[in-house]
Amino acid sequence: MTGAPPPVRAAVLAPLRARRFPPEPDGVVRAMPLVLRLEKPPAARTPVLEAAAAAALAVCLDPRAEPGGEWHDAVSGWVASRIRKIARRARGAHWEAVQELPGVTWTVGEAQVRALLPGPVDDVPRVVARLQIGGTDLAPDDPGPPPDGPVIWVNAALEMTVGKAAAQVGHASMLYAAVHGLTAVPAFAVRAAGPRDWARLCADPAAVPVRDAGFTEVAPGTVTCLAR
Repeated sequence: MTGAPPPVRAAVLAPLRARRFPPEPDGVVRAMPLVLRLEKPPAARTPVLEAAAAAALAVCLDPRAEPGGEWHDAVSGWVASRIRKIARRARGAHWEAVQELPGVTWTVGEAQVRALLPGPVDDVPRVVARLQIGGTDLAPDDPGPPPDGPVIWVNAALEMTVGKAAAQVGHASMLYAAVHGLTAVPAFAVRAAGPRDWARLCADPAAVPVRDAGFTEVAPGTVTCLAR
């Protein structure tokens, strides 16, 4: 599936409006796998991140995630706790294989990301478990000024890997959608912000921040992204 799903009520995102992320009430740690298509040569970093932001939200806004839908239990249980995401990379036959799993593929230019249905981190399908999490990064690119529409600003000072940044922009798109009551996936732009711009953006009360739990790469509570 490529492109925005039909508009639906986004009831599944309601817990995110408070922007509180309690531990999993049943003790089961869940995560959404984000599979980044990184062929040789790979797509540029910015469109990969833009595809990741849209794909993560698209799963949540898919009609199958609404009450009564076949994805509802999996998505709602995950959204109601910590919205962990784990990015992996794939190409060739491995990329084609993950298309058979429940989820949404999003395309931005030459970049593609498939967000899969979230589930327990210790019960990942074999086709996903064999995909590497680290080991590849994409150099910063220069996409130019963002177009009109929502922008996810990434804290450039953190120098996050593309996998970590993909997870963070996925958090940002979901939080932004919950705060603004979105029912369809907009065309998110992703841009890096240096220290001076970052300080200015953080002072904007309308910006929606992503504060990391600190499991990988950054300290707990670090603001990794801002959506506005």
